[in-house]
Amino acid sequence: MIKKRSLSTLPWWLLFTVIIGLLLSWNIVSDENYAQIFNTLSKGLWTTISVTLIAFSLATLAGLFVALAGFSRFAIVRQIATFYVEIIRGIPVLVILFYIAFVGAPEIIKFYNWALQGFIENGLISAARTRDFNMVWRAILALSISYSAFLAEVFRAGIQEIDKGQIEAGKALGLSGWQRFRFIIFPQAIKKILPPLGNDFVAMIKDSALVSVLGVQDITQMGKVYSASTFQFFETYNVVAFMYLVLTLSLSLTIRGLEGYLRRNEKH
Repeated sequence: MIKKRSLSTLPWWLLFTVIIGLLLSWNIVSDENYAQIFNTLSKGLWTTISVTLIAFSLATLAGLFVALAGFSRFAIVRQIATFYVEIIRGIPVLVILFYIAFVGAPEIIKFYNWALQGFIENGLISAARTRDFNMVWRAILALSISYSAFLAEVFRAGIQEIDKGQIEAGKALGLSGWQRFRFIIFPQAIKKILPPLGNDFVAMIKDSALVSVLGVQDITQMGKVYSASTFQFFETYNVVAFMYLVLTLSLSLTIRGLEGYLRRNEKH
């Protein structure tokens, strides 16, 4: 019985994943074609990581702002925050990506030129052109907007779990709204928020592959270009999947470890 229980609790999925990863790693090391593919796709690795990190950081800040707006004492502010969350969550990430890249970016440039028209006419600054708005930053902006709505819900749920009695006690002590948030709400909410934030970060890494439709030179785009020129589709997309798997699986395991650590701390 003990052996059966121990075997049943083994993470077989992880074992099989590691075996597949080792096989692909061996191919990359021993096979010249795989090595060439890996070296080519590695050029897009930094783009994937940087786009994800910047977009997620902006989405986190925007999500926190929207979540706090949802708790405002002004009804109009709460309604605007709810409207933003529901609209953005209801639109696919790819559609937002296209909208920001081909509709939002030109309008932003038009607004910039209009707002600074006096400076432009006096020759103090140059008028901006749509092509000056880099596709990488359009992709970052789109991912930030898309994920900010989901992260706002994560923050909202975490804040709502805080005992209202503690907030009332903070008011009784004369703490301002910012002080209550800083010293009472946020330190407790962050423990509940971190795991889902980590899961959304993993999801953004995968969704960052969508930026390839804008020609951004990430892992997916590099794989698309390489496979189209060499017709090595099987080998190329094996490496593409392997690189994303390494990124997402390592982060997922880190998040699980963090969740276990937080649970142990709560018990103590």
